[in-house]
Amino acid sequence: MYVRRRPQQCTHKVAQLLPPGRRPIKRLHHRTPSAAEKPSDALPFPLYLANGVFLTLFFSVVYFLLLRWREKVRNSTPLHVVSLSEIAAVVAFVASFIYLLGFFGIDFVHSFIAARSSSNYDIWDYDDDNRVRHRQVNDNSNINPIPIVNKGFAVVPCPNPLPPLTVDDEEIVDSVVSGTMPSYSLESKLGDCYRAAKIRREALQRVTGRSIEGLPLDGFDYESILGQCCEMPVGFVQIPVGIAGPLLLDGREYSIPMATTEGCLVASTNRGCKAIHLSGGATSVLLRDGMTRAPVVRFGSVKRAADLKLFLEDPENFDSLSLVFNRSSRFAKLQDIKCAIAGKNVYTRFTCSTGDAMGMNMVSKGVQNVIDFLQSDFADMDVIGISGNYCSDKKPAAVNWVEGRGKSVVCEAIISEQVVKKVLKTDVASLVELNMLKNLAGSAMAGSLGGFNAHAANIVSAIYIATGQDPAQNVESSHCMTMMEAVNAGRDLQISVTMPCIEVGTVGGGTQLPSQSACLNLLGVKGANNHTPGDNARTLATIVAGSVLAGELSLMSAISAGQLLNSHLKYNRSSRDLRSC
Repeated sequence: MYVRRRPQQCTHKVAQLLPPGRRPIKRLHHRTPSAAEKPSDALPFPLYLANGVFLTLFFSVVYFLLLRWREKVRNSTPLHVVSLSEIAAVVAFVASFIYLLGFFGIDFVHSFIAARSSSNYDIWDYDDDNRVRHRQVNDNSNINPIPIVNKGFAVVPCPNPLPPLTVDDEEIVDSVVSGTMPSYSLESKLGDCYRAAKIRREALQRVTGRSIEGLPLDGFDYESILGQCCEMPVGFVQIPVGIAGPLLLDGREYSIPMATTEGCLVASTNRGCKAIHLSGGATSVLLRDGMTRAPVVRFGSVKRAADLKLFLEDPENFDSLSLVFNRSSRFAKLQDIKCAIAGKNVYTRFTCSTGDAMGMNMVSKGVQNVIDFLQSDFADMDVIGISGNYCSDKKPAAVNWVEGRGKSVVCEAIISEQVVKKVLKTDVASLVELNMLKNLAGSAMAGSLGGFNAHAANIVSAIYIATGQDPAQNVESSHCMTMMEAVNAGRDLQISVTMPCIEVGTVGGGTQLPSQSACLNLLGVKGANNHTPGDNARTLATIVAGSVLAGELSLMSAISAGQLLNSHLKYNRSSRDLRSC
């Protein structure tokens, strides 16, 4: 246990944040500075010990008084005649009763349930090697003090206010507020991305009349996102990153970074990874690898539309079209062209490999090259849009579920009976039945499209955010069918996930940001693969599928064992929000 002391220089800032008439209160913060204080912290010894002492005292004095009462009844002694020991017992009884009445229903029950849960099993059953080890700090250790501010129930670091604006910056803020200077032009006019974000932030607060003090500004490289990731920035959002694993996949171990604010998600995936690891690991197969783009063009007649369809799907024309298409990039390789006609409108779905990039820009460039090339033979072709939603991007679509988009991966594992019982706390037959009735029949009853799974989108979204993928592509990337079957005479469980539309890349977009790049490096797939172009992106796709397999296995087990609600109440419920209400 250690104590962090409040530095004197932060006291005046604390006083400014508190209501008039209130003074900062010195507090002792145990474990971590951000931990919420409890009334039990005032006790000189642990709460469970105090509860045990008073509980023992309560029953002891009750037993003593009952014995004395029985003796008086037998000896015909008046009950109101009491000895000194009986008076002390009555006082002890009243004191212990008052204590237990005040604390039994709150702290003792909570500690009792927590102790029982820990002694039995945790719903997510962390591996002992992965448990958090509390670090003991000696009294003579050098600890950097963290300023603390008391805001209601939360204990948060003392904010570092932004330096005041200069006279020049104030003038620019006034120009932005008045509308004489567009906010989007600040970077180009100032030549300083951080300064532009700071001015835009202040102008935003003045225009809206609302503070965004809790949104950080410092500590981010705004130059790195200019023209690539985000326009008109005013700060950045912090999302915690947890690690699940190791996931044993195709003979290699991976520690899975997951950026999420949903409690239980990382713990659940971690338990699934443990079950897979103890059962010998999972295997994956990459079925397809091709990004798509589908422009829509229109003709004056159905016949002319059919002529274009026949021309594009003619194998004799594929080589010439590939030559034109592949000019967009040295990594772009046209794989297939499929057309669909709706009246006199033609939707053409181009599929191509894109190396280690996710490839949307690459395939769009190739499509534009082909459209320009076709104008000579189809001068009456009216190009309505380079994307006609037959691709289909960021939308659930049957064409993606059937044909695939991005990387199509199947991943499977066989979980032994012993692991199912000891780690997952359920049995094979219950899992198989639940999967059939929930993931298959239940999803069919709901009319689901590609949603024959428990929560694939949870894992996909968390990994996508951590590794710099496009979070919106979680829509089709989470298309997944989870299958479970009893094997080896019904003793073991075979589980698989089929995911036809995993859209990932290891270069471009958000993958170049420091945090996301670090997560890719953790997985060993950072940047482009110079030896085998596209191999890093394909590996990342298999990791996503393997992580989904682990998440599906653990969640289905929790539902089967009836532990889903208890786990969410334990790990995914904010007491801070309840207190503020």
